[in-house]
Amino acid sequence: MNRRGFLQLMGASSVVALTASCNRNGLVTGTLPGTTDLARFPEKTELILLTDRPPQLETPIHYFRQDLTPNEAFFVRWHLEGIPTSVDLRSFRLNVSGHVRQPLQLSVDELRSRFYPISIVAVNQCSGNSRSFFEPRVPGGQWKHGAVGNAKWTGVPLKSILDRAQVKAGAVDVSFNGLDAPPLPSIADFVKALSIDHARDGEVMIAYAMNDQPLPMVNGFPLRLIVPGWYGTYWVKALSDIAVLPQPFSNFWTDKAYRIPTAPNGTESPKELAKDTIPINRFNVRSIFVRPEAEEIVHPGIPNEIEGVAFDSGYGIRRVEVSTDGGANWADARLDPEIGKYSFRRWRTSWTPRTRGQYRLMARATNAVGETQSKAQWNRSGFMWNVIQQVDVRVA
Repeated sequence: MNRRGFLQLMGASSVVALTASCNRNGLVTGTLPGTTDLARFPEKTELILLTDRPPQLETPIHYFRQDLTPNEAFFVRWHLEGIPTSVDLRSFRLNVSGHVRQPLQLSVDELRSRFYPISIVAVNQCSGNSRSFFEPRVPGGQWKHGAVGNAKWTGVPLKSILDRAQVKAGAVDVSFNGLDAPPLPSIADFVKALSIDHARDGEVMIAYAMNDQPLPMVNGFPLRLIVPGWYGTYWVKALSDIAVLPQPFSNFWTDKAYRIPTAPNGTESPKELAKDTIPINRFNVRSIFVRPEAEEIVHPGIPNEIEGVAFDSGYGIRRVEVSTDGGANWADARLDPEIGKYSFRRWRTSWTPRTRGQYRLMARATNAVGETQSKAQWNRSGFMWNVIQQVDVRVA
């Protein structure tokens, strides 16, 4: 997509977005009860607007009623205002440099034609998904449960690219940088890194397609790093530079930001913050209701299908239990067939309320190694929320 096409798309959508003249009023197209404003960005349907500079857009829950989250409804999270609004594929190159014998400059066409492609269905989840539910409240984007999505990613294993570049002995880390740029020299460029062993595990990949289509511009066109089972902070968008390092990587985004307490589930006390922290990494296990939604009204004596999704870092979901009486009693939900160990696992159960009143539905997932959801959780950054979800439903 070139700049002209991108601007034409913005005009067709009747919005002003992603350019320096971006403003909140130009984006808002409506509201949903109990949510923030809705916005429509280029290549996107109406999503819940947290911020527009940089874009933070949340997916409405009803889109999780299908296995794969549509590209136009997939959540958006950028850190820096200077995000790309156009990429000329004729001149774009993915640069591979550093501690290698053969530096590379690869076009998207070369990635498609010179490397064997792979596809993987994997969840991408923002580290701060569900942050708004932490008590006491913590600063940052006040996401509900929609800073997550499930997609089929197609591209090239990172291992294949590193092998083509001939990594030298003694390599320690691999860093990843995108086309987004800091608005001021004092702001650190958003660069992330993985260990050399993780980078070469055969599953980390450079994606050029999302659900069999080019990535939307705001989801990382033309290339995106895919790190299955790890939080989205590592999934660098508009990926342009890969550097192999003979020493541990260090910058603000790993040394100061995106760190969690070393305690299980990244938990600490508001009254006594943890002294030891590590970079955030693998997903913990969690589930999300997709039907019914909060405050939905159902009727007595009529069967209702309770539905949700569960996922973890790749061990696989073994069990989901549902309570319709606020946690007093639990019963196993039915699990749909697994479509990938890094994918959503859909679950369902039938419920027929007998009397009118207020009901609290709850769901908890357990994975194949016995990890389950927590009863309480807090950390200063609002990361890794996996408290047993509850939804209040009125029967009338």
